[in-house]
Amino acid sequence: MFRSIADDIKSSFDYGNMIVKLIIINIAVFVITALLSAFFPLFYATNILPYIAIPGDLITLLYRPWTIVTHMFLHDGLWHLIGNMITLYWFGNIAGDLLGDKKILPVYILGGLMGALFYILSYQFLPNIGVFALGASAAVLAIVFTAVATAPDYVVSLVLLGDVRIKFIGLVILFLDIIGTQSNINSGGHIAHLGGTLFGFLFVYLLRSGRDLSLSFNNFIDFITFKKRERPKRKTTLKVAHRAENFQQKATKTSSSKTDISIRVDEILDKIKQKGYDSLTDEEKEVLYHASKN
Repeated sequence: MFRSIADDIKSSFDYGNMIVKLIIINIAVFVITALLSAFFPLFYATNILPYIAIPGDLITLLYRPWTIVTHMFLHDGLWHLIGNMITLYWFGNIAGDLLGDKKILPVYILGGLMGALFYILSYQFLPNIGVFALGASAAVLAIVFTAVATAPDYVVSLVLLGDVRIKFIGLVILFLDIIGTQSNINSGGHIAHLGGTLFGFLFVYLLRSGRDLSLSFNNFIDFITFKKRERPKRKTTLKVAHRAENFQQKATKTSSSKTDISIRVDEILDKIKQKGYDSLTDEEKEVLYHASKN
């Protein structure tokens, strides 16, 4: 049974999109940390958690720099995990469909880093901020507001409420985090959430201005993972006149084809904004899927 489960998880990780991969990683980390906390609570609290949750103290952080990443895959309880993963799956697939799967991991990590920065700054200047911070919420909210900023009129169906534009969902989340900064329980967490929220808006703003932060991030990941890139093929000069003409004709057709695809994708995105993703036909979903991979 366990081998079958492991095979299913491996298959989902290998063939799933980045949202599926992130959810699997978060769940795996939660299972491990929850088991350690349940069976070795004192050891976990004193010898493990302080080394994977991000500290607010700058001196401590200096000796544990990896925590700026590890903290965004931790969760304090099952409901904390479930809430974040449902939100990640829901809005992550919207953002992935609209912007492409390759932008999901950069937004998640960079949004989490922005949230960490907001938390650390709040710890230095504000009272009643927790000594450590953990959770994927800032990273998840970066993806949420990337989707909101990209297509605010995107329609989703909610139980009891019916069709709702995601800009209103984002507005409610933002409101709760703003008033949450005055809470004595998790004010540092809510401030971190605002950092993730800000990054989502910033990412889309820069993207529309012609600067794609995900490109540098993905290039860095390719470099540290030794991922090989395909070398550009050398251009050859065609000496025969009629072959050159044929080549030019084919190039014109290819350019025209790419333009047609771009127009088709724009039409599909307009339909998503007006009626939601579920209104798309199988053919339209296929076109959008292939376009996001390019």
